[in-house]
Amino acid sequence: MKPQRQLQFSHLFLSFFIIATTTTSAAAIRIHNASAATPQQFREAPEFYNSPDCPSIEHTHTLICSNEAVHVAMTLDATYIRGSMAAILSILQHSSCPQNIIFHFVTSASANASLLRATILASFPYLKFEVYKFDDSYVSGLISTSIRSALDCPLNYARSYLANILPLCVRKIVYLDSDLILVDDIAKLTDTPLGKNQILAAPEYCNANFTSYFTPTFWSNPSLSLTFADRKACYFNTGVMVIDLDRWRHGDYTRKIEEWMELQKRMRIYELGSLPPFLLVFAGNIAPVDHRWNQHGLGGDNFRGLCRDLHPGPVSLLHWSGKGKPWARLDANRPCPLDALWAPYDLLKPPFSFDS
Repeated sequence: MKPQRQLQFSHLFLSFFIIATTTTSAAAIRIHNASAATPQQFREAPEFYNSPDCPSIEHTHTLICSNEAVHVAMTLDATYIRGSMAAILSILQHSSCPQNIIFHFVTSASANASLLRATILASFPYLKFEVYKFDDSYVSGLISTSIRSALDCPLNYARSYLANILPLCVRKIVYLDSDLILVDDIAKLTDTPLGKNQILAAPEYCNANFTSYFTPTFWSNPSLSLTFADRKACYFNTGVMVIDLDRWRHGDYTRKIEEWMELQKRMRIYELGSLPPFLLVFAGNIAPVDHRWNQHGLGGDNFRGLCRDLHPGPVSLLHWSGKGKPWARLDANRPCPLDALWAPYDLLKPPFSFDS
């Protein structure tokens, strides 16, 4: 590792270690993890307070609709609950107005939503949030098998339905995956300006091999490949997006995504889960976001999950997209170096803990 990168890494690790020492362990709740043999218990996180300059949203008649709030949407399930808890803690820890954040959690209709809600409340009793159920049948007939089975989970497609699931009064949200942490104020991301005809904002990666996201069947068919004509189509990761839900609803973009999924069922034009339909609909027409807001790929590729380093440049958000998740590698005593940056946000109580 180069000296400059070592300095950056050391600075991040030190700041995260300090965060870890402030985490209390008052209340905990049990939840069954689909990949674990025993129930998990989580500590209660400290409460973080607004600065004096933050606008008050407490007086809002319908709090869930507040235009002054930062609205964050995430999916929630038993398999990734440990990552979700860490993500929530990191968002609150680094926000200038943590009490002004409203979380919108989407769960599968088959999940135990009451238990998931209770888990969140036990660790974040002060949190402003709502839980919504997503009917798997919306997409179960549209999903095609991909290169990794985890990508075929119906809940992975819920991001395409947020405009339908969330209340109409919620006009703009930040969508975040569960395998990431923030080390910067989420309000900066929320304030990303959208152009007149732009529906979403995300970091773009124009040096990526865009053709690899679609099959030869797609590129050899002129009526399909011309989809990107007159568009500077670049890859973007759908795990971090700012979405104008009003514009999404007005343009019926959920239906546009579904149309590509229906075509995929007939002629196999891509291999990678829920990402390609987003690229087909939006690539080349999204508001740019600095790469610091999605240092993605830290989970390695979708086959082996090998260790990866940070991309060059500053860091506001670290994203363990890919097969390798930091909590799994830490539990297996095979962590990657950057997993140490996730660990201080882990609210999981250690085995045989006497905290109550």
